[in-house]
Amino acid sequence: MKKKFMAILASTLMSGILSFAGLAADRGMILSLSCAGCHGTDGKGVSKMRPLYGKTADYIERNFKAMKSGEKDSTIMQRIGKGYTDEEIKLIAEYFASLKK
Repeated sequence: MKKKFMAILASTLMSGILSFAGLAADRGMILSLSCAGCHGTDGKGVSKMRPLYGKTADYIERNFKAMKSGEKDSTIMQRIGKGYTDEEIKLIAEYFASLKK
């Protein structure tokens, strides 16, 4: 319970700081930053990691949720996925899908 509270507090503070700084605090973009190490900030993938670039939001969301639940095999995404709500996964998927153009 304490960890969840701290995560919510940190997220709220970060959103507030970004808004105060005059930056567009797109929550999907902010959440996607944790994906950058493997999928790149542009979703094109790092090294041999599967790219998210050019995929639809539905495709990304469906696959992320399938890995989170264990329905689809993954090396690490099941563990990472447990840290996100369905709404956050949707926002991440929508953000990466928006990078197509």
